[in-house]
Amino acid sequence: MQIDELTVKNYRNYPEVHVTFENEVNVIIGENAQGKTNLMEAIYVLAMAKSHRTPRDKELIRWDQDFAKIQGKLTKRTGPLQMEVIFSQRGKKVKLNHLEKNRLSEYIGTCNIVMFAPEDLNLVKGSPQVRRRFMDMEMGQIHSLYLYHLARYHKVLKQRNQLLKNMQKSRKDEDYIMLSVITEQLTESAAEVIQKRFSFLKKLQQWAEDIHFEISRGLEKLEIRYIPTCDVSEDMDLSTMKSKITEAFDDMGDREVFRGTTLIGPHRDDLKFFVNGRDIQTYGSQGQQRTTALSLKLAEIELIYEKVGEYPILLLDDVLSELDDYRQSHLLDAIQGKVQTFVTTTSVDGIHHETLQNARLFYVEQGTVKRKE
Repeated sequence: MQIDELTVKNYRNYPEVHVTFENEVNVIIGENAQGKTNLMEAIYVLAMAKSHRTPRDKELIRWDQDFAKIQGKLTKRTGPLQMEVIFSQRGKKVKLNHLEKNRLSEYIGTCNIVMFAPEDLNLVKGSPQVRRRFMDMEMGQIHSLYLYHLARYHKVLKQRNQLLKNMQKSRKDEDYIMLSVITEQLTESAAEVIQKRFSFLKKLQQWAEDIHFEISRGLEKLEIRYIPTCDVSEDMDLSTMKSKITEAFDDMGDREVFRGTTLIGPHRDDLKFFVNGRDIQTYGSQGQQRTTALSLKLAEIELIYEKVGEYPILLLDDVLSELDDYRQSHLLDAIQGKVQTFVTTTSVDGIHHETLQNARLFYVEQGTVKRKE
């Protein structure tokens, strides 16, 4: 799949810009604070209907404007497609071929995106929240049912946390009855989410292990482990998993009431990465951690291709300068000729790989984009 045209209006520092791309590597060059990352973000938002940089949609609207709009014309294996996202003070709308979609799950996954930014290098050593977000964003693109169960889980989780907070002040018999009902609902969604995460990570492991072995010149074996807060495992069926999660909530007793929040579940689960059997978050070198992050991103590309039948669009936001020459070359070799790629950088000087030498160059300055012919 590829993006042929992108139009943004009242988005971040862009009043209005229309850009035409080609099915190759597109390099967006500009000094800091000129808008190159905003343009990259707009492509991400077009695909995902949300930003990877902020949870607040209103921040995407240009200062003193009422709305922001992103439109894209794509070519997919099944034919041409138009996508549109509109943000206003009232919320957001998404459209496919000019038809509004009421559910985001009907929209997300239409255009598959893999983003690799400097913060993704924190995938290994960063907080559990970073790793949960990694799973949720990638799985949401290829499993619409996962998005449904995840959204339902967070909706019920919010209700449960509010009830637990209220019970800190006063506890009535009906509160415990309500807590039991909500916990049962939460358990059902939790089991669905966890089971699908186990399945996704098993597939990701298969790709990432081979890629990591190659990048490390055959010296390292990568293992990905899901770390749940309940006593569940990937070989359990859904019914057994629900029973185990229910037991875990029962074991909590009044601890959650005392804390005023839900202490176990997918929103607190984590990932761990092991190289040659050693936890690299604790014992790994920076090089091993970066190789793992790179392996995961390249594995995502192959996994999406396996699932949907065409390669996703790759966004490399100021990440090449963070990789050494060897990892940089491996990344560019892996995508050459098969993945439409967008790269942001302050300069292409010092990057001599033929993939970038043959790329289309775009220069960004103060909210304007000019293509070098």
